[in-house]
Amino acid sequence: MINLDAAQLAARCDPEQLDFRNTGELASLADHPGQERALEAIRFAVELPHAGFNLFVLGRAETGKLEATSSLLASLASGRPAGDDLCYVNNFDDPARPCLIRMAAGQGPSLRDDVAQLIEELSSAIPAMFESDDYQSRVAKIDAEFSSMQEDALGKLIAEAREQGVALWRTSAGFSFAPARDGDAMPAEDFEQLPAADRTRITTAIESLQVRLDRLMRQVVVWRRGRRAAIKQLNQQVTEMAVGNLVDDLIRKYLPQSAVVDFLLALQHDVMGHAELFQAPGEAVGMEGVAVGPVEALPPLRRYQVNVLVTRDPERGWPVVIEDNPTLGNLLGRVEYLARFGALMTDFGMIKAGSLHRATGGFLLVDARRVLMQPFAWDAIKRVLIAREIRIESLGQQYGLVSTVTLEPEPVPFDARVVLFGDRWLHATLQALDPDFSELFRIAPEFVDDALRDELGLAEYARWIAGIASRAKLRPFDRAAVARLIDWSARETADCARLSLLGRRMGELMTEADRWAARAGVAFVEARHLEEALDARRARSDDLQRRMHEMVLNHVVLIDSAGAVPAQVNGLAVIGSGEARFGIATRITATTRVGDGAVVDIQRESHLGGAIHTKGVMILAAWLAARYSALSPLSVAGSLAFEQTYGEVDGDSASLAEACALLSALSGLPVRQSLAVTGSLNQRGTVQAIGGVNEKIEGFFELCRARGLDGTHGVLVPADNRRHLMLRDDVTEAVRAGRFRVVAVDNVDEAAALLMAGGDGWPDESEIGRVKRELDKRVRHRLNAYTRTRTRHALSERGVRRVKG
Repeated sequence: MINLDAAQLAARCDPEQLDFRNTGELASLADHPGQERALEAIRFAVELPHAGFNLFVLGRAETGKLEATSSLLASLASGRPAGDDLCYVNNFDDPARPCLIRMAAGQGPSLRDDVAQLIEELSSAIPAMFESDDYQSRVAKIDAEFSSMQEDALGKLIAEAREQGVALWRTSAGFSFAPARDGDAMPAEDFEQLPAADRTRITTAIESLQVRLDRLMRQVVVWRRGRRAAIKQLNQQVTEMAVGNLVDDLIRKYLPQSAVVDFLLALQHDVMGHAELFQAPGEAVGMEGVAVGPVEALPPLRRYQVNVLVTRDPERGWPVVIEDNPTLGNLLGRVEYLARFGALMTDFGMIKAGSLHRATGGFLLVDARRVLMQPFAWDAIKRVLIAREIRIESLGQQYGLVSTVTLEPEPVPFDARVVLFGDRWLHATLQALDPDFSELFRIAPEFVDDALRDELGLAEYARWIAGIASRAKLRPFDRAAVARLIDWSARETADCARLSLLGRRMGELMTEADRWAARAGVAFVEARHLEEALDARRARSDDLQRRMHEMVLNHVVLIDSAGAVPAQVNGLAVIGSGEARFGIATRITATTRVGDGAVVDIQRESHLGGAIHTKGVMILAAWLAARYSALSPLSVAGSLAFEQTYGEVDGDSASLAEACALLSALSGLPVRQSLAVTGSLNQRGTVQAIGGVNEKIEGFFELCRARGLDGTHGVLVPADNRRHLMLRDDVTEAVRAGRFRVVAVDNVDEAAALLMAGGDGWPDESEIGRVKRELDKRVRHRLNAYTRTRTRHALSERGVRRVKG
């Protein structure tokens, strides 16, 4: 048992240990302190050339693991190949399956601009060729040949008809034959007055001529086809003259890239077959017989554009892509649609890249929890990693929800690393439930929450603080403020020998302190500004704590802090509300009676006790039986209760207080209510360390201070918790003044002696002796009761036998 002095209650950083006046004098720390193992694991994974060595980075988000990982990967990516540009172009043979072109970094926009310039030049060159005198004369020659053949054949038929007294007339319905007289049509009345032989001759001639006219009309259709074919051939020759030289220049520029050359040759062939697309409506000379088709839903010349899906800066090296919203579309890309004329239209130009496309050749960083929350996103990532290619998928098409025809773009080869971020629980869950996970994510670097104070060194930690201030553009912190930040950091870890590496939380506190310094109009952040920021934080989140404190002071919740009461101990608990954590006192009571050694946990029986608390009570019962009744039955039963608690109680940090309450109930010794107890008990009676020790001490201290500190108040804590003590200044000052004390105990005997005696030791007889005598008395009472019961049964059985005899 040790009464801890003020120096043992908080390991304060002495500002004189810091050899600078303010953080403005320090060089910012480029790396993240204490994370060397995690960063080295990431470097190692980057060096491995094989597939499957993707990363799952463990640790809390507050450690800055995303920023540290992206910064490291960016530094490693510098000077490395930047990856290929990705472009989609029209597949002129099958427009539903656009073709992929991969080019060196930065060349995609160049190809897009070159092709756009080519189409612009063709849009003026092709119409100019069609408007030339040479083209017009050649079209006229073809038309003249067609007209000549048509007129010659028709003229012969008309002349022959005249010889036979028949005239050929053009009507709205076409050509027709009729009897003629002197070149004019003969009225029907006159025809009927002709001799029968003449009527028969004329009718036979008309039928014969009609058959020949039908054959001629069919021949005209053939001639028109020939005309169209001749004009089309002429158009191709003219277009080839306009296109050939321009396309050849581009082919020479991109000659080493076979995919680009193939696209340009296909473009040239398609342009020659669709020269009408380059002509303004109504200006196609000689095109009146060519069917252009229905009105286009999309601009017709889009078919020749280049869709640059991803382009890269060759100077930046490997791409490092962070995906904040990993939906299926954002990962794999998507095909967009345009509503036109009551239908959804799309083409290769409406294919949009996903983050997997942008990360090709580099790294994709994504939060694992967010991926798992998005439907189908996790399976999509796995398919890409296994198949090593990206296929743009539409959920509507995949599950038959949409009937619109969509595109099937050529898949993009995938050669990047995926870096997931999550906590240890999520990593273990994926390992257990997903058989593919361990094969795909083989390296799991972990960013730790804290590090040993000696390993970091105050100088390195101060440079880290300076870096946070510099990046956030805060005022410099003087060395007293840095020392206060180091104290706060140790408090955050609940261990004075360690320092927190949660840079995000550190930055938030520094930003708040900077605002207080701004209000004061000073150039540097001082320790008092940090205190003001911490006080403001507590004021923003202490409503629950204040209300519970008032309930105790108003005797709504019964907690004694003076006097002595048997079988009643002040236990301590920690309550969390958001980021706020505070300690409260809770009354623990015990009762005992003659029984069979059972200890009833009222919290468990009422389903208000957690599994860990139940385990603590069972260990307590085992310790009680082993210590006081090792050679005879434990003839006592007990019950334990947390008074006025209406929610679940968990944890084993109350088992020491429960043991003292049972010992008091058995021995009859009263418990001093000016002391509170926390600690876990094992089966040997040793007190073990617990969590939240600082909050628990401060919670009871505030209650006692409100009622008036008189030097008798204090808290019993496990001796192994001494290294975790980082108490507030008001608590350490009260201990220094002798108005409050913190006592470290190693076992239950020390705690019971302090709680149940007038001083720090047992008054006149041992606690073990008193308890054993009480247990022996209860054993004798139980044996006497058992003997009396057996005697009554024996006499009853004897009386029955006499009656029967």
